[in-house]
Amino acid sequence: MSAIDPITSQSTDIPVWISAWFNGLQPLLLTEVIVDPDAVALFSADMIVGFCDSGNLSSARVDALTAPVVDLFQRAYDLGVREFALLQDTHDPGTPEFDAWPVHCLRGTVESEMIPELAALPFRDRFTVIPKNSLGPGYATTFDDWLDAHSGITTAIVVGDCTDLCTYNLAMHLRLRANARNLREFQVIVPANAVDTYDLPVTGAPEGVLPHPGDFFHQVFLYHMALNGIRVVQALT
Repeated sequence: MSAIDPITSQSTDIPVWISAWFNGLQPLLLTEVIVDPDAVALFSADMIVGFCDSGNLSSARVDALTAPVVDLFQRAYDLGVREFALLQDTHDPGTPEFDAWPVHCLRGTVESEMIPELAALPFRDRFTVIPKNSLGPGYATTFDDWLDAHSGITTAIVVGDCTDLCTYNLAMHLRLRANARNLREFQVIVPANAVDTYDLPVTGAPEGVLPHPGDFFHQVFLYHMALNGIRVVQALT
């Protein structure tokens, strides 16, 4: 009798289990997070025109993040938060990333600009925009310099798109950087209602294009963030 592979035998149950975990996420009061506003910063990944409004990688699903993200920015500001770091794709035309993805968010184009709804906030002058040329926020950017200059921040709230791509890399960069420096008081919080990813179903994907089931990757990568010590909540209410 051949041995049973435990991974294969459980594989059909794993997505169901992760979905149950996701559906069981609870909200957290924003006032419980922002006790000391000077110790809190809000970070966003790619809330820009090229993913929300127009362009080869724009998505209605991602655009739906606009309302909860803008609302969270406003409420955080109202509670005294003054540090907002916006990591934004600002691609060089020669980036090798375009071998994997269609051309998007080129430097100097409207696609690389923050969405108008964020730009219209009256505290726009508090935003620090950090351009990036890859999925990783810390490669050839000023992000770590900014973090070093704001060492008093011990709570990072992360929002944006895509859950499994730039948002994941942003949240993990913050978590792993704190781990490497033994910063035990540092916490990363991701509200699930303020992050999302695009959907390209298995059935209907263009020939030669890899499918991307949005709900599956959204839930799996949120779970993987939680597995790494990031606090994932349903929403910050």
